[in-house]
Formats: sequence, C-alpha cells, structure tokens
Amino acid sequence: MATRHDPSTVLERRESRLKPPPMYQVVLLNDDFTPMEFVVSVLQKFFGMGREKATQVMLKVHRDGRGVCGVFPRDIAATKVEQVSSYSREHQHPLQCVMEEA
Repeated sequence: MATRHDPSTVLERRESRLKPPPMYQVVLLNDDFTPMEFVVSVLQKFFGMGREKATQVMLKVHRDGRGVCGVFPRDIAATKVEQVSSYSREHQHPLQCVMEEA
C-alpha cells in the first residue's frame, strides 16, 4: 500500500525550484552623434518594434538620456546588447547599449 504525501509540501518544494530567472532591461543611451533615424532602425531590427513604437523609444532616449528597449532573461539581454553594439560599430556610430537587472 502506497503512502500518501501532503500535496501542499510537494507544491511548496516545486515552487521554490521553479523560481523565475532574473530579468534584465536592455537600455539605449543617448549620445550627440548617432542619428535619430539610425536609432529607430536599430529598435525595429533588433527589438521587433513597429515604426511608431521605435520612434517613441528613440525620443525617450533623446529627451531623457536613456530608453528601455525591452526586458529579457540574462542571456538574451546580453545577446541583444552585443548585436546592437556590433551593428553600431559597423555603421560607425557610437550608440551605447547596456543591460541592467530589472
């Protein structure tokens, strides 16, 4: 005969093991050299934003000095930062992209 376990105990253990991973914001930083149109194209290309949303984020970067592009698990955020940084260098723009724990 099988012994029965208290289901709440199992659930508590399961919840503690499946704690969601920390999330990271990917942030663009303003500079005085990168054209606004290039920033919009980066937001569309790497973050899948439509033109209107990309323009709103670009204006936030321009006005506030920084703008959040999205929130992702660490590996994806790091990949996005590297993609944007490489793409910006290839096109000779100093656009900076960083990640911060959300």
